[in-house]
Amino acid sequence: MEEEKEVNALSGMFDVKQFLQKLIGLWWLFLLCLVIGLSYAYYKNQFIQTYYNIGAMISIKDNTNPLFTNNQSLTFNWGGTTDKVTTAITQFKSRSHAENVVDRLQYYVGYIKEGDYFNIDAYKKTPFFVYIDTTQAQLYQQPIRITVLDQERFELSANFAAATASGFDYGAKEPVRVQVPQGAWKQQFQFGESIALPFFKGTIERTAENTATGEWVIRLENYWGTVMKYKGISVSQQPDGSSILALSLEGLNKQRLIDYINTSSEVLVTEELRKKNKFAVSTIAYIDSSLQTQSALLKESESELESFRDNSQLIDVSAQNAGFNEKLTSFEIQKRDLLNRLNYYENLESYLKRRSDYTSIQAPSVVGISEGSIGEYVGSLVQLSEERKRKEFTLKPDAPVFRELDRSIDALKVVIYENITSSTALLNNELGVINREINKLESQIKRLPKEQQEFLKIQRQFDITQQAYNVFQAKRAEAELVKAANVSDVYIIDEAKDTGQGGSSKDSNINYLIALLIGIAIPVTVAFILTLLDTFIHTPKELEKLSPVPLIGVVGQMKHDNNLVVYEQPRSAIAESFRGLRSSLHFMYNPESQYGSRTIMVTSSVSGEGKTFTSINLATIFALSGKRTLLVGLDLRKPKIFDDFNIENTIGVSNYLVKDATLNEIIKSSGIENLDLILSGPVPPNPSELIMTARAGDMLEELRKAYDYIVLDTPPLGLVSDAMEISKHADASLYVVRQGYTKKGMLDIINDKYLKEELGNVSLLFNYFDDRARYGYGYGYGYGAYGNGYHENTPSKTAAYRLKKQIKKLFSLSRSKATKKSIPDNDPGLKRN
Repeated sequence: MEEEKEVNALSGMFDVKQFLQKLIGLWWLFLLCLVIGLSYAYYKNQFIQTYYNIGAMISIKDNTNPLFTNNQSLTFNWGGTTDKVTTAITQFKSRSHAENVVDRLQYYVGYIKEGDYFNIDAYKKTPFFVYIDTTQAQLYQQPIRITVLDQERFELSANFAAATASGFDYGAKEPVRVQVPQGAWKQQFQFGESIALPFFKGTIERTAENTATGEWVIRLENYWGTVMKYKGISVSQQPDGSSILALSLEGLNKQRLIDYINTSSEVLVTEELRKKNKFAVSTIAYIDSSLQTQSALLKESESELESFRDNSQLIDVSAQNAGFNEKLTSFEIQKRDLLNRLNYYENLESYLKRRSDYTSIQAPSVVGISEGSIGEYVGSLVQLSEERKRKEFTLKPDAPVFRELDRSIDALKVVIYENITSSTALLNNELGVINREINKLESQIKRLPKEQQEFLKIQRQFDITQQAYNVFQAKRAEAELVKAANVSDVYIIDEAKDTGQGGSSKDSNINYLIALLIGIAIPVTVAFILTLLDTFIHTPKELEKLSPVPLIGVVGQMKHDNNLVVYEQPRSAIAESFRGLRSSLHFMYNPESQYGSRTIMVTSSVSGEGKTFTSINLATIFALSGKRTLLVGLDLRKPKIFDDFNIENTIGVSNYLVKDATLNEIIKSSGIENLDLILSGPVPPNPSELIMTARAGDMLEELRKAYDYIVLDTPPLGLVSDAMEISKHADASLYVVRQGYTKKGMLDIINDKYLKEELGNVSLLFNYFDDRARYGYGYGYGYGAYGNGYHENTPSKTAAYRLKKQIKKLFSLSRSKATKKSIPDNDPGLKRN
């Protein structure tokens, strides 16, 4: 049982050598798939466009205004350089930034040049440029053909399926419907002419550097799709963690990439400078509004002073009372300055209590507050508020970082409140001192005549207003200087530029690689499937693995007119194979065999595996060695031997078994010395029953007395049971397996009977073996070049020869049928015993 299990396991093994042989045999399929695959890859590569990668480099630095100290500056540092780098990276990849750049360049306008295999992005390669009116609705995602006629004129054409079409308002960023002329439409225009069609509004300008004529296509693309496409710009720090940013963008049109990267950098430079000048601009706006008020007051005071002088009789009042007026004016100016500071603190405290966004707080230096602590605290508060505002775009409202920022902001507000309280107290003390000094001077002035008092009052009011006006003008000049001196924290190191760099075709090599892999994979897969599905036996080694029955020999493949190969070509490789088989059979005989005769049974699984061929040539090789040999045709169902010896199959075993002939009457001469024949005779209706009769055994016992070797050509063991009955009378049994014909499953019968010892002294013979397609095995076959001079060469068969053989086979088949019909099934002489 263990041996049976081992055989079954071996039968399921994958034959690697057989797989390799099939793969080599499919070289034509490999070549065909490779040619088809590479041809298709070449065709596909014609549709592959060239991609370009354009880059630029910028620097993010904390460029502080060098003209002002920290106490004077109207700007704040928003988190330092590290925070600015992070902000810049985020801004480059933000949707709003991409929108800004796309709107500037109108990148939703597609320029198309139709090619043989694909359309080309013709941005800045056309002799014109399109400027659309973003305040009006435009035709959306439908091509409009532009035919350049000459240097002055062009033609627009399109084909519309309906009276309305999809449109888009690129200003409002929303889809609309536009009216279009149904059917084919075309119209000529002048370059630079304002076009106001219901579906297209804008201007098409002629480019000076391109004077070509021809046809192009423009199409207004999906706005948000365009924005998201450029939102994917690559931004990285070079090296990692530094303030140097490397920008890169990949696409089909090199100039489009260059323009986007450079414009994107310019937008960031402008935005950063706008942020930096934010407080200077708001300060200038505040001062301008204050100057207007002070200017009106100054004109009013000047007019009042001139009117008083014209109507007064006082002579040189200014000179007489210059000391009083100068002191009082100085105190009044100091008082106004203190009141401005107190007003700032009051407004600041109210702002902090009422508002939650502290990014618009005015710098303390605007009103002359030079305390470093209050300016530092206000700057820190604005910085934290700005940071919180930025994080609101990327984080959830309940993120822990907001709680931490809010705690820091609240702590700063408490400190600022304390500073406001202490500073307000000090300013109120100073204000009290100044008020007392003013009261002293005013008491002294009251002793003067009424007219002089009135003049001094008007003069003092004029001087105070004049002084305030001068202060605001100085502050405005300071703010303008700060704004002019500010530079952006973004510095362009290398702008994007066409340096002649080539592009790359992403998939061209991949397509060829895929074609190569497919060209290999298909033959390998076919060979693998054929190997898995191949149920035939191909090599002697495979046969040895599949069956525990010993392999006694291998007979090669040879083209010949009939089965008499050994007799007609005794020096052939086939003849040598049978000589080797004859020698091997000596080790299988029972040494106690009666009469010294040897009986050899030849069978197989099914018809067509070479039983008759083996029987004839094995008997012939015994006869040629001088032994009295008898070849008996016991295949009563499908007789064949008679055809090779050109003998009529009119009498034979079937006649003897039904007692219609004697033994001497059925023995025929073969025409070969020492070889006699007993044919099977007419086909009986009950062959199995005839074989099972005692007369069949008696016949073989009688023949043993007269012959040295008896070769029995029996029916297939896999189809009928006749061979099992005959095997009882055989000294040895040969089970013929044919290369590429016998299926692996057919060996189950012989394996089962061998393991159960139902068929003794049996060996396998591997027939029709072609060593040119398989592996050399020995057994007297497959000598190759070493056989030259020892074996006869097999002549090549022509087409005429093969045709002649087929005709002869058909004739023999018809004659065999006629013989079969000559003995009716109801013949009383052949009835079952």
